Amino acid sequence: MREYHDSNCRRKDRLLPFLAGRCDPTERSRSRIGDRVMPFQRPPSYRSTEHSLPSQQALVSRRRVLTAGAALPLWAAGRAIAQDAPLRIGQSIALTGPLADLGTAMHLGAKAAFAALNARAGVYGRPIELVTLDDAYEVPKAVANVDRLMADKDIFALFNCMGTPMIAAMLPKVLDSGLPFFAPFTGALVSRVPNARNVFNIRASYPDEAEKIVQHLDTIGTRRIGIVYQNNAFGKEVFTAAQQLMARLKLPEATTATVESDASDAAAAASRLASADPEAVIVGLAGKPTLDFVRAFRAQRRGVTLYALSVMGTQATVKALGADATGMAISQVVPLPTNAVTPVVREFQQAWKALGTNVEASHLALEGYINARVFAEALQRAGRNPSRSAFIDATWSLRKWDLGGFEIQATTPERNASRFVELTLVGREGRFLR
Repeated sequence: MREYHDSNCRRKDRLLPFLAGRCDPTERSRSRIGDRVMPFQRPPSYRSTEHSLPSQQALVSRRRVLTAGAALPLWAAGRAIAQDAPLRIGQSIALTGPLADLGTAMHLGAKAAFAALNARAGVYGRPIELVTLDDAYEVPKAVANVDRLMADKDIFALFNCMGTPMIAAMLPKVLDSGLPFFAPFTGALVSRVPNARNVFNIRASYPDEAEKIVQHLDTIGTRRIGIVYQNNAFGKEVFTAAQQLMARLKLPEATTATVESDASDAAAAASRLASADPEAVIVGLAGKPTLDFVRAFRAQRRGVTLYALSVMGTQATVKALGADATGMAISQVVPLPTNAVTPVVREFQQAWKALGTNVEASHLALEGYINARVFAEALQRAGRNPSRSAFIDATWSLRKWDLGGFEIQATTPERNASRFVELTLVGREGRFLR
């Protein structure tokens, strides 16, 4: 099943790039295609229904498509009716389970971008079909999903698979296969593999986010800094990056505390940091440890600003924290999704509206949208009927490419293609502010 969505947006002149935020230094697996959820199977081939219309009806239909297409963003320009078989890309992501809100938002963002693209005939007349399998944020399911997708010879690439543990488990298979592994959803360094040209990371890394926070604290003159971090690979990456930059900036050594992934020692970590009288605390936690630590710390030191990373800054986490989230600073790796001054955000809002979902637009939805837009640009550069190797070469040609306020700068596989990081503040109603 393929969906076409007309966009009501009007073409506008592009604004100057908005880049101020960049920083320098067991149930069955399920397949979601369009709005259907079903046991995984290869979807039937489909083509535009325009081909079966009588000539007069075809002219009317074509006229309507062209009229609607004139309102689409410039990036979606192309022939009005897709003629070729779809290019299929596979995705394993959490649509159920503890992080379903993250996975669903990112999936829908990508779906909105591809729907807008396909409404204008896709790339060289070929629509993009996103075949999505739910892994419930469980490593065994994610690995099984990737095995199934890789066994399908019609899957051109793996797209925006989710989660550091899942990505780490997938990578050996991906590296051996040479299949394009595009925009994995993790900021961990494990996915930044030297010389792995088929792995293309977009989002800024966790160390990039930590460094942005430290730079900000140094700029505003904060000296007494605490760092709490999860006792796993993610937390240690955050701590190491923050500690190293603090040393280079000659900031006083931070008071530190660790929290186990089950949050059993979150209250003790909060007491340790509260007793050190910090001016700010960098929070390198995710999931339950974030909730338990923030609540315990706020009970002792409510006036201290807490700085957390993008993985903490989901609507579900903010809602769960309630008043304890107010005033927290969150680093984000894409622009504010409500800031229509930024061209790519404006286009995202138009595509999101056309999708017709009742899910609230978010940073994660915008990230999924941006990932899909970058994928489409690389596919366009790879030429008509590209091979996987031509597509991989095209991804590395994306240098200083401005996606309407979001720059892609592909350099080497060990570095992500975006360094965009900006700080947002959680307002009284739980909304993000700049």
